[in-house]
Amino acid sequence: MVNRDLSDFRQEYGSHKLVVEKMNDQPLVQFKQWFKEAENSGINEPNTMTLATVDSEGQPTIRVVLLKEITEQGLIFYSNFNSRKGKELALHPKAAINFYWQAVERQVRFDGSISKVSDSKSDAYFKTRPRGSQLGAWVSAQSETIPSRQHLEDELERTTERFANQDIPRPPHWGGFFLTPVSVEFWQGGKNRLHDRILYRFQDDQWVRSRLAP
Repeated sequence: MVNRDLSDFRQEYGSHKLVVEKMNDQPLVQFKQWFKEAENSGINEPNTMTLATVDSEGQPTIRVVLLKEITEQGLIFYSNFNSRKGKELALHPKAAINFYWQAVERQVRFDGSISKVSDSKSDAYFKTRPRGSQLGAWVSAQSETIPSRQHLEDELERTTERFANQDIPRPPHWGGFFLTPVSVEFWQGGKNRLHDRILYRFQDDQWVRSRLAP
């Protein structure tokens, strides 16, 4: 197998078009439309998103998580509150989120503030998770150092026995985060790298739309 130079990896965009006049004045409504089009294009897990947070020293950190709900006010995802991202969000309750859908040559970026969803909402979502995922939420001390894979397997066995023949409650250290956006950018790939970038910013209690240079 011949190793390719990274500079050889390139793709010409332009198979899809962005017509700004047809974009909704509300970015979350527009996002729902693009999300549906990504889903219809056959993308596997279009709700996959990259989440960026900041640690106590100002170092950005990123990871991939799954979007679980789009509301009229923002985005909801779930995680362990004691994980690295959970601790960073507690310290600096702001985040950036990015969706990239290569099949439709689109990205959407969100910047905003973070808050926790209500316990009742977290409880309701937790009940919909597969039992194995519910057990996993109890088993994993997410982001902590562990001695081995066997340690996880042993914890799973003990936890399975603990909750045998009963409903599994939501762990107190696990629940939902809500991102309230202050800016949303829609990116559509264009020919000759002249991409379309449409930015929505929340100013004076309303969304203001502008075009950015690619």
